[in-house]
Amino acid sequence: MDDKDLRIEALEKDLEMHRAIFDSIFNGALVTDEKGIITHFNKPYGDFLGVDPESQIGRHCTESVVNSRMHIVARTGKPEINQSHNIIGKKMVVQRIPIKRGGRVIAVFGQVLFKDVKDLSRLASELKVLESKVKLYEAELLNLRSTRYTLDSIIGVSGPIKELKEEALRAAATHYPVLICGESGTGKELFAQAIHHASNRKLFPFVRINCAAIPKDLLEAELFGYEKGAFTGARSDGKPGKFELAHQGTLFLDEVGDLPLEMQPKLLRALEDREFERVGGNKIIRSDLRIIAATNQDLDQMMADGRFRKDLFYRLNVIPINIPPLRKRKNDIIPSAEYILRQLAAEANLPDISMDKSAQAALRNHQWPGNVRELSNVLERTLSALNGKTIGLSDLPFYLHQDRKPLSNGGSSSLKAVQARIERESICSALEQTGYNKVKAAELLGIHRTLLYKKIKKYAIPLEKEPRRE
Repeated sequence: MDDKDLRIEALEKDLEMHRAIFDSIFNGALVTDEKGIITHFNKPYGDFLGVDPESQIGRHCTESVVNSRMHIVARTGKPEINQSHNIIGKKMVVQRIPIKRGGRVIAVFGQVLFKDVKDLSRLASELKVLESKVKLYEAELLNLRSTRYTLDSIIGVSGPIKELKEEALRAAATHYPVLICGESGTGKELFAQAIHHASNRKLFPFVRINCAAIPKDLLEAELFGYEKGAFTGARSDGKPGKFELAHQGTLFLDEVGDLPLEMQPKLLRALEDREFERVGGNKIIRSDLRIIAATNQDLDQMMADGRFRKDLFYRLNVIPINIPPLRKRKNDIIPSAEYILRQLAAEANLPDISMDKSAQAALRNHQWPGNVRELSNVLERTLSALNGKTIGLSDLPFYLHQDRKPLSNGGSSSLKAVQARIERESICSALEQTGYNKVKAAELLGIHRTLLYKKIKKYAIPLEKEPRRE
């Protein structure tokens, strides 16, 4: 067989392939030359029209398809896309595309996109329903997954709080890690949730893990999950960790200062590589998430003491947010109290509650060692026993309006010393009111029990009532 025969054989194979492809087009298709004479007519179109495809070759397009415009497109050279066309009593959706060579039309390709225009209408209707459902599901998803707090939940009129809200808004526009520092009860999680809610991740999960509340032996499994049989007591089907659950959302590492030292390099690697393995597994898992960490501890001192890794600190502290305690922003005390009162009254289905000047003065003068959490606790306790619609001085807990010893005129007292004295008095008063029950005293002060024990140790306060001396 010479080269010519081989070329002919190759061309025949190509032709057979092209015919097979053309007949395999799901919808009806035909091709005409520049005069409208049919050169190709596929089998699906012949089945639809009830004609033999081969018999249509060589006929004018108008003889095979009523009101055909293939010859018109050949003459104008302008494509007609997704046009309606009535064929055998059915409204079809068709497209006619001129094929050009050297700027001249040499053929026209036509195709029926849908068997009936009703199909297109039905699809459009279904698409509209689906779009409505998507919007509904997005709203429901936002409600289920969204954070409880937004930037509007951060109440305050002071300069520092306004600046912090602006910082939080700027942080929400990025994907960088945020480290929120502040005393217990200042609202660190509130800020974390507000940043998440204002970000483009708000439709995705906000996952919280308290690094201080989980035993160190279980912390790795909580963060990264575990495979079945990874350890005694593990679930038979394994369990995803917080990193997996927070995919596309935000992972909030609360009390990150309490993270065990041996766990810190593992967390650092996961943050840097955005990948990890489950405990007992060997499969690499990747997670696209945003990290927000919070602590009430002095991480600078912890790094100096070797209790917190510097590289982890620098990885977390890309955007720092430092929340000042309530005692340093006195102007926010009353607005915060009024906001909390409105919330509590609404939850209890009570009328609006107000505070008289004496109550407001007592709130302003208190040092609030438990910050906003303590303020909320005080108002909740006050409201539970309130008769009427106005809170007076006598309605507040005793330790807020007890007599204070005036400062000596003979010497100077630093603000830190005054603060320490008032804080000690508040703790002693709370212990006396609760019969030295530490749990109830902590609730009364609005602080965590662990912090109360630290304060008791700091001020050398007796753990039980001292006996009276006769």
